[in-house]
Amino acid sequence: MLPTLKLQSGGDAPLGKYNNYMGNWGHFGGQPQKGIITFGLAPNRQNPLAGAAHDAVFNVWRRFYSQVFYISIPVIAGYLVIDWASSRNHYLNSKAGRAEFADSEE
Repeated sequence: MLPTLKLQSGGDAPLGKYNNYMGNWGHFGGQPQKGIITFGLAPNRQNPLAGAAHDAVFNVWRRFYSQVFYISIPVIAGYLVIDWASSRNHYLNSKAGRAEFADSEE
């Protein structure tokens, strides 16, 4: 009687591509990596909001300055068009405007 694949693998994970035990989840049985250095800092030594207010002010200014010409020119043009159309509408509906254009109604 042949043992099952689970017994051949030596654990609860299946055999790998070349019938090698791959290891449990998170431990795939390969060579450990070398040269990885990690550093830690104690929670009481951290200052998570260090310079946040200063950076926020200058970041907002940088973003505003880089986008102001893309936004302000169309806004100003739109305002001028709406102001002209509103004043023209008021004139055409006034007594002087009706008297000027009374004969051109269609």
